[in-house]
Amino acid sequence: MNSLSELILISVIITNLLLLGSSRLRTNIGVLAFQGVAFGILTLVEAREGLTLLLLSIAIVNVSLKGIVIPRLLHRSLRFANVRREVEPFIGFSASVILGVLALIGSTWLTSRLSFHEGPATPLGLSVCLSTILIGLLLIIARRKALMQIIGYLTMENGIYGLGLMVIGEQPLVVELGVLLDVFVAVFVMGIAMFHISQEFDHIDVHEMNELKG
Repeated sequence: MNSLSELILISVIITNLLLLGSSRLRTNIGVLAFQGVAFGILTLVEAREGLTLLLLSIAIVNVSLKGIVIPRLLHRSLRFANVRREVEPFIGFSASVILGVLALIGSTWLTSRLSFHEGPATPLGLSVCLSTILIGLLLIIARRKALMQIIGYLTMENGIYGLGLMVIGEQPLVVELGVLLDVFVAVFVMGIAMFHISQEFDHIDVHEMNELKG
């Protein structure tokens, strides 16, 4: 792994902590977009056999969807929902950051016990990607707002993509495009659902859905 890969992975760690520690939804969307672009660039940096048209296509599609299209959809949903911050999450922001750090430490400990064969996988790469998956899951569990749970889902998908990149290396274009299409459709559907929820109940706090009767 070269210094550029390490720099990208360190930036992913920072974005994970920012997602856990920030209450501003608009800021979190921007951070998520940056993280998606970082993983797209990592696809090219980790190319073992040189830059190919396949890898370039995967990186362009990844950056376009996760860095531009999906964030725009989220910003549009944010305007429709008329909400700006995550208020009173299930797990506080400071506690979330601490749990995120523990997830990174635990992932580092786990990957330190694995053996690595020839390929792009490294302890740093695997630990960052695994912790990104865990942090995405934590965001889904710890936040009340539907939009933050969508961001958690996308963060978890970034970690899964990075983990596949680290373990497998070059991925078939059809497989990657299928995954990205699934993510795009999921965000689109969740955005529509969130819009209708906000229109009907004047909020997107999923915890309050528990109060519905009948």
